[in-house]
Amino acid sequence: MDRRFLTVLGVSLVFALVVSSIFYQMSARAGGAKKSEPSDLQDVVMAAKPLPVGVTVKPDDIKIVKVPAASFPKGAFSKPEEVIDRPVISNVLLDEPILEGRLAARGSGLGLSPIIPVGMRAVSVRVNEVVGVAGYVLPGMHVDVLVTGKPPKEGSLTITTTVLQDITVLTAGQTLQSDPSGQAINAPVVTLLVTPDQAEILTLAGNESRIQLVLRNASDKVIAVTSGRKLTELYRLKPGKGITGVRMEDEDVEGSDARKPKTRPRPVVIARAPPIPVLAPPPPPVPDQVIVIRGTQKTVEVVSSGRSGRN
Repeated sequence: MDRRFLTVLGVSLVFALVVSSIFYQMSARAGGAKKSEPSDLQDVVMAAKPLPVGVTVKPDDIKIVKVPAASFPKGAFSKPEEVIDRPVISNVLLDEPILEGRLAARGSGLGLSPIIPVGMRAVSVRVNEVVGVAGYVLPGMHVDVLVTGKPPKEGSLTITTTVLQDITVLTAGQTLQSDPSGQAINAPVVTLLVTPDQAEILTLAGNESRIQLVLRNASDKVIAVTSGRKLTELYRLKPGKGITGVRMEDEDVEGSDARKPKTRPRPVVIARAPPIPVLAPPPPPVPDQVIVIRGTQKTVEVVSSGRSGRN
């Protein structure tokens, strides 16, 4: 009986090992097949190196990376031919997906042209100084345009006035983007983004007078109302006082007469006679009286009228 028990036990162990081995192999095959199946991935076009504004995308500038379809960036590209030969209008960093908003249409031009919005114009002006930074500007800054000259109707009188406000700086010299370290760029020529009407004003101002730019806060969108200032107003200011509220007497005088100060008439003082004092009437005369004292009684008698009274 012991031999029979051992035989049954041995057969059972062998059968268990065979079943376990078969189950293990089936599980391994199923897992391997599942791993070998490709997951849901999608190609995305990324930058193989930093792409600055104004360059055109070339085959060497991009690479294809597989990402999960659920993580595919919105506006990205999956085919290289969709981005090649398109100008860059916004900086693209290394290993960053190239998006539709970072590229201009194919054939829109090179350099500055692709970054000019539809309906706008780019005008370059020569400037001597930008107030606040002594001639240094950065692309993306906002400025006001001041013009100093001699209008025909004013003769030789010099006038400064603000002609354009809140204008965006596109380039400083030949630089299309700001310095990464934040350093200013010394540029005698600045390109501004303007409308067609503003382009005419800016061109006329540059040809007929002297242009100066004034820096302003990019978040300040308030258009200030100014009347312009004449050269003669500077010499009539009191020390430490501003120009606001000063009214000039020679604003409408033309030519050299505007430089001659006007003689103001002196005010005429009319003397008035002092008022005549009003005299009070004199007090009535005191009549002659005789006082008679008899013991404890006092009697007053008026000599002129003969009447007497007691007090």
